[in-house]
Amino acid sequence: MSNLLSAKDIEKISYEVLKQSKSLGVFPTPVDNIVKYCELQVREDIDISKIHSSYLSKANDALQRALSKVRGLLDRSQKEIFLDLSQLKERRSFVKLHEVGHQILPWQKDIHDVIDDDDDSLSEDVHEEFEVEANYFASITLFQHDLFSYELNKLDLSIESSMHLAKTFGSSIHAALRRYVEHSKKRCALLVLKNISPKGQFVKCDLKSKFQSDKFTKTFGQILIPDTLGYTWEFVKDYYFQKKFKKNGSITLSTENGEADFTYQFFNNGYNAFVFLWPIGEKKTAKTKIILTEARSI
Repeated sequence: MSNLLSAKDIEKISYEVLKQSKSLGVFPTPVDNIVKYCELQVREDIDISKIHSSYLSKANDALQRALSKVRGLLDRSQKEIFLDLSQLKERRSFVKLHEVGHQILPWQKDIHDVIDDDDDSLSEDVHEEFEVEANYFASITLFQHDLFSYELNKLDLSIESSMHLAKTFGSSIHAALRRYVEHSKKRCALLVLKNISPKGQFVKCDLKSKFQSDKFTKTFGQILIPDTLGYTWEFVKDYYFQKKFKKNGSITLSTENGEADFTYQFFNNGYNAFVFLWPIGEKKTAKTKIILTEARSI
């Protein structure tokens, strides 16, 4: 958040909503209770992804593209939220809170009566101010402010810990991994990859996003890595051989402060691949040991 005053205001509103809706400290975060407290209703009987198809034959190309991307819609006048119900449950929870943010942040009330949100406005890379604010409200509310860091600090340095946190708070693994790295006191980083290769060919990946903990950046600066990664990269090979999970990978990476050796874990959820890494020698154990009985594909 670039506007510190706005961030503090959103944090205060979010905390009061969690507290007054009796959701603070309840796990997973009871998103539907929060929606109800904010006097909104989710229309589970209407799937906006299916409504779109009835209009597509009448729409021009630009409108078709817009309609096909809408994931959530807030009708402010009727106090109703509509969702693309084909999204995974965890993704729908974030979209609900995003729409709640549009409704409950008082300085946003003068904007349109109907607000539609697509993959772009729900992305962490969005720059439009009101969308950034709604995303920030959704994130800190879903992860319950400092409670996420409190739970994080009990756990060791691993993707399994992020999976545990995702289950605890009711988020996607992607969102929990990102927040884990951004709030970790250890030196760690996350690369998010997308396979862009034609079927049957050697895998080539786009680097969708990169996140680093503050301590990681202080030590190494930024990881120096291209936007497109070929088969010579070890974790791209993991992608090619369709590995679901890899615990003990090792790789040498260039950083702004020179080359360094890292341990990495690889996880493929079917949509993206995640490379979670830390420097060799970083202490990773904690008091609480996580044992996963089933990997979640979120």
